Amino acid sequence: MLHALSLGLVLYCLWLLLSGYFEVLLLSLGGLSVIAIVWIAHRMDVIDHEGHPIHLTARAFLYWPWLTAEIVKSNIDVAKVIIQRKMPISPSVIEVKATQGTELGQVIFANSITLTPGTVTIAIDRDIMVVHALTREAAEGLQTGVMDGRVTAMEAHKGPYARSRTGPEGGAG
Repeated sequence: MLHALSLGLVLYCLWLLLSGYFEVLLLSLGGLSVIAIVWIAHRMDVIDHEGHPIHLTARAFLYWPWLTAEIVKSNIDVAKVIIQRKMPISPSVIEVKATQGTELGQVIFANSITLTPGTVTIAIDRDIMVVHALTREAAEGLQTGVMDGRVTAMEAHKGPYARSRTGPEGGAG
């Protein structure tokens, strides 16, 4: 129920931001639309810890500024590479181990890699991310494990949805 209420609040706030209308009739119609969407999502059973991860909200506010700074730094690095006459690129495909405990954490990690210019996650195989990096420096930056550690710290979810890191599916963690 908490996820449904949170989803409704987020959708209504988004509707207000995008519409910019504050007339009673439009506010009411927007509210009814949000209620209908939340009801449909509830009936489809898609409102859960992964579809609307409210348990990550507080830690995400610490992660997003760091990720934004990394995106800016990577943009500058890629721009420097492009501006140089010889374009010192060294494209490579590397494998990066993901230490997240849930599939949601792995998706956040893969998307964070892709959002950072110069790197793209091209495949995920259990806890291994296959990443294309434009430069050697970008590949080395990923292999340090800083981003992986930040995502794992943000996720920090030890509840019933965490995957086991040992056994046939998770491998030795």
